[in-house]
Amino acid sequence: MNRLLRRAIGAQAQARGLDLAAGAGIALAQAPLLLWWLAFPALCWALARMAAARDGFRAGVFVGAGYFGVYLNWIVAPFFVDPWVHGWMAPFAFLLTAFGLGLFWGVAAFAGGRLPFRVAGIAAALAGVELLRGHLFTGFPWAQVGHLWLGSPVEQAVSVIGATGLTVVTAGLAAVVVAGRWRGAAVAALVVAATLGWGWMRAGAPAPEARAVSLRLVQPNAAQHLKWDPDQARILFDRQLALTAQGMPADLTIWPETAVPYLLEYSPEVAGIIADASGGRPVAVGIQRVEGERGWNSLRVIGAGGAVTATYDKHHLVPFGEYMPFGDALYRWFGIGAFAAQLGQAYSAGPGPAVLDLGPELGRVLPLICYEAVFPAIPRVVARPDWMVQVTNDAWFGTWSGPFQHFQQARLRAIETGLPLVRVANTGVTAVIGARGEVVARLPFGEAGALDIAALPGALPATPYARLGDLAAWLLLAGLFVLSLAGRRAKAA
Repeated sequence: MNRLLRRAIGAQAQARGLDLAAGAGIALAQAPLLLWWLAFPALCWALARMAAARDGFRAGVFVGAGYFGVYLNWIVAPFFVDPWVHGWMAPFAFLLTAFGLGLFWGVAAFAGGRLPFRVAGIAAALAGVELLRGHLFTGFPWAQVGHLWLGSPVEQAVSVIGATGLTVVTAGLAAVVVAGRWRGAAVAALVVAATLGWGWMRAGAPAPEARAVSLRLVQPNAAQHLKWDPDQARILFDRQLALTAQGMPADLTIWPETAVPYLLEYSPEVAGIIADASGGRPVAVGIQRVEGERGWNSLRVIGAGGAVTATYDKHHLVPFGEYMPFGDALYRWFGIGAFAAQLGQAYSAGPGPAVLDLGPELGRVLPLICYEAVFPAIPRVVARPDWMVQVTNDAWFGTWSGPFQHFQQARLRAIETGLPLVRVANTGVTAVIGARGEVVARLPFGEAGALDIAALPGALPATPYARLGDLAAWLLLAGLFVLSLAGRRAKAA
C-alpha cells in the first residue's frame, strides 16, 4: 500500500510539473524574449495535456499557474520598492497571482472538457475565459493568449480582429494541431505562414503623411524609491525643466505620469516655472490633482503664462496599486493604502475616456495614463482622435520584463486603431509609435534624456477593428463553440 501511495504521489507530482512546464513554455512569447515560434508549440502541448488529463481542472490550474507565474514575474517588483515594509508580501503575491489566474484556465479545462469535441471545447472555453478575464473585476487583459504573436508580423491581424480575436484564433489553431496531429500541424502552419506574409506586407506599406509638429518627450528616469523623497523632488523636477529647456522649444513637450512632485492647488507658481522652461509652448505633464480630500492621477496641459488649458483624470485605476477594494475600511482599520497613491488611501477615478483638443496644429489627442493602454476598448468609446499619448511610470514593473511587456501591449493599440501613439515613460520605454505599430524613434532604456521628433506620424483610416470592435472575436468564439459540439452531431448521425 505504501509503495502504491508513493508511486501515485510521484506520478501526480510529475504530471503537475509537466503542466507547469507547458504553461511556462507558452510564456516564452513574453517580452523581452518574444519567442512566439517556441511558445505556440508549447500552447499545443498544454492543450493536449489538459484534454488528456483525468482531472482537467487541476491540470488547467497548473498549466495556467506556469504561464502566469513566468509571464507576470514582475508582479513582485512593487513589493521591493520599500522591501522592509512590503517585501514579505512578495512570495504570497506571486503565488496568489499565478494560481489565482490559473483558476481561469482550470475552469476552462473542466468546462470545455465536457463538450463532445473535447479539444475544441477546451480551446473555446480557454478563449472564453481569457475574454472574461479582460472584463471581470474591472478587467486584467494583460498576458492574453493572443499576445503570443507580439513581435511577429502576425500581430498585424489585430487591425482586423483585435487582440481578443487573435486570442480566439490562436486557441483554435492549437486545437487544430492537437486534434489533427501532423495534418492539423500542416493546416496551422499554412494559416500562420499566410498571416505572416500578409502582416509583413501591411507593416511595410507606405506610412501615412506625417503631421508637421515637433514634440519633445522627457524621460527623467527617477528610481521609484526616490521619486517621492522630499530631498530628491527638486532634483528630479529641475532635471525635467532642464530637458524641457534644451535647444529650440518644441510645439509640445510631454512629461511622464506623476512627473510633477508638487500640487498646483497649493503651489500655483509651479505651472509658470514649467511654462517658462518651454518658452511658453504647451507642456503636457503627469501630475496629481486634488479637490478637498479627493485626489486624481491626471494629465494636465500647461500653456503660456502657466495657464492650465486641458485636464484628463485617469479613470481606469490599478487595483491595489491606485485603489484598494474596500479601501476606506482597510485604510481606517489597518492603515493599508494603495501602493501608488500619495493622497490618502487611494486615487479617485475620473469620469471616463476623453479626447483633448490641442488646437489645429497638434490636433485631437486621446490620453492614456499607464495601465489604461492595455485595454483595447478605451480608444473605441470616444470620437476618433488624431493620435494617442500614453504617459506612464514603469518603475513599478522592475527592469527585466514588465516595462517591455507594457510597451508591447501599448503598440497593439496603435495597430488596432490605425493611430500613432506617443509613449512617455518616467522609467520604461519612451518611444514614438506609428499607425502600424512600427517604432519611429525611442530613447535608451534606463537613461535620463529627451527625445525630439520633427513630425508626428500620421493616422491611417479607421481599421476594421476600430469600426467594429470585438464583433469578429465573438463570432469566432461562437464558431469555435459550435465546432466543439461536432462530436455530438457526428455521433447522432
